[in-house]
Amino acid sequence: MAARGQAAKSVSGAAMSKYDVEVEARLRALEAKVAELSAKCDARAAAPASGGDSTKTELLWKIVNAMEPNFDHLVKRFGG
Repeated sequence: MAARGQAAKSVSGAAMSKYDVEVEARLRALEAKVAELSAKCDARAAAPASGGDSTKTELLWKIVNAMEPNFDHLVKRFGG
């Protein structure tokens, strides 16, 4: 009589081959990496912009706001 080995079991209780076990381990590692990268992306999206970009953006808005009262005059002068 042949000896039976102990097969790995899936979450549902079904027997899994050695290949299935390896694939499942790789899948779990990939899912963990995706979760890690997703968290990093979310953190970057929530973080304020770097000082250089933020400063430049603020300066441009100040220029736009300063020009706004004279906008009609500038359009007449430079065409548009």
